[in-house]
Parts: sequence; C-alpha cells; structure tokens
Amino acid sequence: MRIFRRCLVLCCLFLSVTTVAFAAATFEEGDWGPDVAQIQTTLGTLGYDAGPADGEFGSATKAAVKAFQKDRGLDADGVVGPATYRAMMGRDIPVSRDGASAATRKIIQAALRYLGVPYVFGGNTPDGFDCSGFTRYVFARGGFGLPRMADEQYALGRSVSKAQLRPGDLVFFTTYTDGASHVGIYLGEGKFISATSSRGVAIDRMADSYWGPRYIGARRV
Repeated sequence: MRIFRRCLVLCCLFLSVTTVAFAAATFEEGDWGPDVAQIQTTLGTLGYDAGPADGEFGSATKAAVKAFQKDRGLDADGVVGPATYRAMMGRDIPVSRDGASAATRKIIQAALRYLGVPYVFGGNTPDGFDCSGFTRYVFARGGFGLPRMADEQYALGRSVSKAQLRPGDLVFFTTYTDGASHVGIYLGEGKFISATSSRGVAIDRMADSYWGPRYIGARRV
C-alpha cells in the first residue's frame, strides 16, 4: 500500500506540470525556436495578436492560438497540434520538431520521473542523487553531456537572465560554499526541480525564502 501511494503521488505530480509535459508533434507554451516564430507570423497575418514573432511561445501566443482555434471550431486548448497546425499553416505539422524544444521536453520528463528519489552525497543514479549528479543524469537522457560538479556545469553554455529563463535551463545557487554549489532544472512558472539534501528530488519555487536569496544565475546549454 505504501508503494502504491507513492506511485499515485508521483503520477499526480507528473500530470500537474502540463506546461512541460512531453507530447510529440505539438507546439505549446514554453516551446521556442524558428517553427514557433513562423506560427506567430502566420497568426499575425490572419489577424490574431500573438505578440512579436520572437520564437517564444508565451501567454500572448497561447491566447492567439486559442482565439484561432475557437474561430475554426477546434478544441481551444492553446496547443498547436496536427489539426490546428494544418488549419493555420495549410500543411501537415513537421514530423521532426525543432531540436531544442523536443530535447527540453525529454529532459524535463526524465527529471519529473525521479521525484522523491533520496539524496545521496556523490550519488548519480536513480538509487540516489546529489544535485549535480541529478542534472548530469537527466541531461544525459536528453542527449547532453554535463560535467560532474555544479561549478563545472555553471561554466557551460551561455548566461541567461532571470527574466529570460526557459524550461530546461540550469539554475544555480550558493548553499554550503561560495560560488555555484547547488544546481537544478528550471520548469517554468517560477519553479525548478533539484536533488535537495533534506527532501531528495523535489520541486521548489525560485523565489521562496531559502532559495531566493541564494540564487546566483542560470545557464542555457
């Protein structure tokens, strides 16, 4: 019964993070890239205000998609799936999605799968993770190799401002020592997932009383 309750909790948590859940052949809030920019441009041409064609599928683009879907008699969920894409673009949705979006979804899907796994110092397997072991393991599921330590991961990719965070970005904090000593994966909506010493793999808010003052930056790999 205990195992059943744990599985039920993990399933509910997984389903609740809908903005980052993996779904093939769709474009939705949190995605980015040239395909999204093309959707935004087409929406604007059709008279729907999706905001600037910057390739960022945000709330304005979602609202424009919903309006388009409603006018076309489609399910107004704000997700550009095969039917919506065909009605909007006049062709089938690409079989091969923009690599960054697909890889990000795969990484976050993997991260959510390990919610509740206990913290183990030096751990880098599903039997137990420390913070950088967790991010390294999860990113490997998406095809990205990361170095082992948090401060080494902080040297990768490019710096991202807090205002420009996207799901899949690595977020860093100063905890037990100066510099980047804790790392997690940004999920969107001000939340991130990481292997914590007190609760194992868990979801927290960037702005909470503990993590907020310790945040030092983010990197996009």
